[in-house]
Amino acid sequence: MGKLAGKVAIITGGGQGCGLGMARAFANEGASVVITGRVPEKLAAAIPDLEARGAKAVACPGDAGTRENAQRAVKTALDAFGRLDILVNNAQATTPGVSVEDITDDDLRLSFGSGLHGTLYHMQAAFPHLKIRGGAIINFGSKVGIHPSAGMGAYAAAKEAIRGLSRVTAKEWGRYKIRVNVINPASLSPGAAAYLDANPEEAKLHLRDIALGYFGDALKHIGATAVFLASDDGSYVTGQTINVDGGQVML
Repeated sequence: MGKLAGKVAIITGGGQGCGLGMARAFANEGASVVITGRVPEKLAAAIPDLEARGAKAVACPGDAGTRENAQRAVKTALDAFGRLDILVNNAQATTPGVSVEDITDDDLRLSFGSGLHGTLYHMQAAFPHLKIRGGAIINFGSKVGIHPSAGMGAYAAAKEAIRGLSRVTAKEWGRYKIRVNVINPASLSPGAAAYLDANPEEAKLHLRDIALGYFGDALKHIGATAVFLASDDGSYVTGQTINVDGGQVML
């Protein structure tokens, strides 16, 4: 029996990167999963991988930053599996490399819409079902909100807003045995790998900041931490931010 046997999870942005790594980790531990994302082809490609791990898996394509799609993701989980236990708000889009003086309304709408708004909408849609028997919500922040990087102003602002919202939600929903935590990850997603391959000098700078000296893995590191937070092992942890980044940020 896996640590998440019998549990049902929704993972936004689950077709690639950290989202897919967590979906794989959850599948390995016996959870049934609903993965969402804006690219149906990536979701469709992920389903056989998850099923091969013994999981039941369903794709729910759509933009995580809308109330309609948040409600549809929850409905998909309930229709397919009859319950909901875990919500992972991983989806996030942004326009990198934009200086603060150049941030536009479109930049803000993209970062806050996909991140903060999507996180809120999914938590609100999931709440009536999570409070039945308690559950776990895992939201995603970023080290750039704590250890800033130039050109990431809109992204950092959205991620810090998510962390603030998460702490308030943990306080308000704790009485329902709903735990809310934040992961600040550093893993080599396909997008990050492509960027660093194209910018080797910047890759060296990033590696220099990592105390352990290597980039994290979405399944082995981010996924394992998410499993801990979603399982009984993490049943007394809420309102926390966990930096899973090899020692880039030390508080």
